[in-house]
Amino acid sequence: MSKIEVLEGKYLKDDLPEFGPGDTLKVHVKIKEGDKERIQIFQGIVISRRGGGIGASFTVRKVSAGIGVERVFPLHSPNVEKIQVLKKGRVRRSKLYYLRDVKGKKARIAEKRDS
Repeated sequence: MSKIEVLEGKYLKDDLPEFGPGDTLKVHVKIKEGDKERIQIFQGIVISRRGGGIGASFTVRKVSAGIGVERVFPLHSPNVEKIQVLKKGRVRRSKLYYLRDVKGKKARIAEKRDS
């Protein structure tokens, strides 16, 4: 192990659930407004996951009032309070950028079966 890996190791979160592209998540994010702090939930489909170690991140997409909203979250950020996996999606690719161009029934992702 290099010195950098040892230094980064103490900042890595170990309570993260297993998730990947196509999964529906609830991401609990700390929002700071003035001197107050609150938790806001961002719920959507994971369209990509990239990087490794401390620099890993994932992109979540949701449709709010007919407008697509994407947000990139650093995986090990202290501002990401909690990640909940609601549904596991069955997808055949690692980047779901095509969801930006489709809407309605074409934007649905099948749920993974337990077998």
